Amino acid sequence: MAGQQYDAIVVGSGISGGWAAKELTEKGLKVLMLERGRNIEHIKDYVNANKEAWEFPHRGGRTQQMIQDYPVLKRDYPLNETNLDFWCVDKDHPYVETKRFDWFRGYHVGGRSLMWGRQSYRWSDLDFEANGKDGVGVDWPVRYKEIAPWYDYVEKFAGISGNRDGLDVLPDGQFLPPMDLTCVEKDVAARLQKEFKGERHLIIGRTANITVPHGGRPGCQFRNKCWLGCPFGGYFSTQSSTLPAAMATGNLTLRPFSIVTEIKYDKDKKRATGVIVLDAETNKTIEYSAKIIFVNASTLNSTWLLMNSATDVWEGGLGSSSDALGKNLMDHHLGIGAGGLVEGYEDQYTFGRRANGFYIPRFRNVGNDKRDYLRGFGYQGGGSRQGWQHDVAEFSIGAGFKEALTEPGVWTIGMGGFGEMLPDPTNKVTLDKNVKDKWGLNVLNIDCELKENEHKMRKDILADAQEMLERVGVKNVQAHEGDGTPGRGIHEMGTARMGRDPKTSVLNGHNQVWDAPNVFVTDGSFMTSASCVNPSLTYMAFTARAAEFAVSELKKGNL
Repeated sequence: MAGQQYDAIVVGSGISGGWAAKELTEKGLKVLMLERGRNIEHIKDYVNANKEAWEFPHRGGRTQQMIQDYPVLKRDYPLNETNLDFWCVDKDHPYVETKRFDWFRGYHVGGRSLMWGRQSYRWSDLDFEANGKDGVGVDWPVRYKEIAPWYDYVEKFAGISGNRDGLDVLPDGQFLPPMDLTCVEKDVAARLQKEFKGERHLIIGRTANITVPHGGRPGCQFRNKCWLGCPFGGYFSTQSSTLPAAMATGNLTLRPFSIVTEIKYDKDKKRATGVIVLDAETNKTIEYSAKIIFVNASTLNSTWLLMNSATDVWEGGLGSSSDALGKNLMDHHLGIGAGGLVEGYEDQYTFGRRANGFYIPRFRNVGNDKRDYLRGFGYQGGGSRQGWQHDVAEFSIGAGFKEALTEPGVWTIGMGGFGEMLPDPTNKVTLDKNVKDKWGLNVLNIDCELKENEHKMRKDILADAQEMLERVGVKNVQAHEGDGTPGRGIHEMGTARMGRDPKTSVLNGHNQVWDAPNVFVTDGSFMTSASCVNPSLTYMAFTARAAEFAVSELKKGNL
């Protein structure tokens, strides 16, 4: 069935898709945004946002039935009853794991912008230059000075709270007032500076939680319930920010329950002409036409879409002429760090529930520090005081136990490392011809694992975390290491990378598919390397930049 003609089609409604819709509509284009899942309306559909733990049947935990129904989601914290409907149903959306990869997805309007961790950091020259200097993967086609104005632009709109710390490795941005470190965090930060002679820093996290009224949103209420959807618009999401802006133009059409199965390609004009959509409710097929297409379905789904497109021209799909499509899958490896007890401060407690923590920026392979592996890592963590739930060893029953529970526990501090994963062509995704999803579509096969470089890095992440805490006086420090399974960071990147050469990359420096210049890919799939900081702010900046370029080229008649 034929559909309408639009100026632009945006596939996906998460962080980058929302930005694409906002930018393109504000520039006057008639835009169709397609989302494979259901609609979630801001405020109205945040059904659990104001519930307390005792209002959930299982106090917010997981049931045996949930564990059975969600074999992937159960692998980590996302499986719980508080926001289960924000995560896709595993049995409806299977995938094949040649090697274990924990793929946690949200299929609905807003995507994972409703559940993300909100940590928002700029890349530095160190990151954009790394591949070229190290001879790893391919060189980024951009440098920090080119993307810095776009970081400015998206920070001002999204609302990023943080402190200007003056660190070369972590450039400052356009920040709203920062949240505060706890008394214990301030103490540890000062000791860390002194103990390591100013070479290591503990700073407040830079987060997409607004600390003052911003863009019509009243601000973070310090409830720390962001993952339930925020009726106050206290953090950046598609629903709270970019979607209202796009809707206000009158130029946006939003269509949920729309699985884009193919990008239509004219091999004579070497341009995309539109998309084919499978209606997820009726199973009917609709074709929509557009002059430009933004692919923002999230890293692996965007790659799946490209692989299913223009297969009559390229067996591997649209963008596969370089043989880079589907390769160089990356994530941040984590599940490793340390924690301990902090003595003193018994007369102090925290106020509110800060939806943030501290950050220790990268210090390995920086300056004169040289390791036996490439790149580096940072730490995210927090220092807080235990509440009434703490164990009271001295009392197990009676009045003494009851009285002890009225007093807060000891102060603790802990941190976990986020390590950079190198691009490696053997970490890849392919189409599996034997397994199909609920709609009869072939699924992805994921073949990805940590390599030698990551394993070497993890030794330092563990040892450095323990050493830092011990040297600043933290007691009973315990180091811990998980298995580092890729996917657990929920920062899938790569598989349709940018580059300078169409022979080695899928996209050029403006996020255009080399083989179809009116197709732009601006979600995590375009990433050429991974850095060690959270990537979402970089997706936003590149999306805004690509949208401006796309409209300019469209007006010039180049697309």
